[in-house]
Amino acid sequence: MKTKLVLALYFVSALSIAQTARKYSNEFMNIGVDAAALGMSNAVVSHTNDVTSGYWNPAGLVHLEDNQLALMHSSYFANIANYNFIAYAMPIDDRSAVGISLIRFGVDDILDTTQLIDEQGNINYDRINTFSAADYGVVFSYARKLPLDGLNYGVNAKVIRRIIGDFATSWGFGLDVGIQFETKNNWKFGLMARDITTTFNTWTFNEEKFESISGAIEGQNQELPETTEITIPKLQLGMSKEFIFNYDYSLRAAFDLNVRFAQTNDIVSTDFASINPALGFQFGYTDLVFLRAGLGNFQNELQIDNSTDMTFQPNFGVGFKYKGISIDYAFTDIGDQSAALYSNVFSLKLDFSIFR
Repeated sequence: MKTKLVLALYFVSALSIAQTARKYSNEFMNIGVDAAALGMSNAVVSHTNDVTSGYWNPAGLVHLEDNQLALMHSSYFANIANYNFIAYAMPIDDRSAVGISLIRFGVDDILDTTQLIDEQGNINYDRINTFSAADYGVVFSYARKLPLDGLNYGVNAKVIRRIIGDFATSWGFGLDVGIQFETKNNWKFGLMARDITTTFNTWTFNEEKFESISGAIEGQNQELPETTEITIPKLQLGMSKEFIFNYDYSLRAAFDLNVRFAQTNDIVSTDFASINPALGFQFGYTDLVFLRAGLGNFQNELQIDNSTDMTFQPNFGVGFKYKGISIDYAFTDIGDQSAALYSNVFSLKLDFSIFR
């Protein structure tokens, strides 16, 4: 309960930061989806080709041969925060496809202790309520093949909904654009530009709730936070190639660069942009069983003695595919190799061809 309360205070305090173009706005949309992709450290922008492409690179939706459904669940922070994903996509014709994806990241049953002390100064535990802090993202995707053989593009329209109990809510809107290109010798290249128009969020605050806590701590929460925030664009560039051995064995190697137009702790960081590489591998047997591994989230972390060490996040995963049903598992987190709390991520993909 204490941890949930801390997280609640974090969500509320985040709203009080002065409004600018933020480096980490709407970060729940950057965690990633699909255990198969997470097992490869998200290095999938060049070769994604199923229903989850609506998230990773909508251009990949053109590879769909039938309708597909995807589901995913994972938990973070010792099961305090739940992260869920569902998506559906379908081909329109032999050159285009559409899809819709829904993401929810939320902390539920948070203790609201703002009314714990009554008007007489007495502690009354009956006055404690619970609330949820949840983020929702709905992504509408469209993809189409271009006249140049091997070149495809896709577009996402995103709607963001964020709810912090009865305290505050927001709506946000943004666009993504993706491109994929495959050469005749099976090299694949991809580019995903997220929030290209800058994703705009506008907040609404419950002024009655705010007034009840505005004077609780002298010098804090005296004024309503600003009501707008902007998410700056991000780029993900990738390349990959699949190698076949003795007909039954395959190895896919992928390399991505994640670019933020801000100075961060990424391994390459300048005033203009920061770059974070990701490397992923998938070993397959007869397109039935898959083993995955990846390295990503390379960071320059400041140590207690003011030195800087490079950290990274290793990921692992397995998958099973049979007659249009894919079950995948990944062992990963949203931190680095020094974090103790890794998460188990499960996902399911269903190709409707099994019903034909």
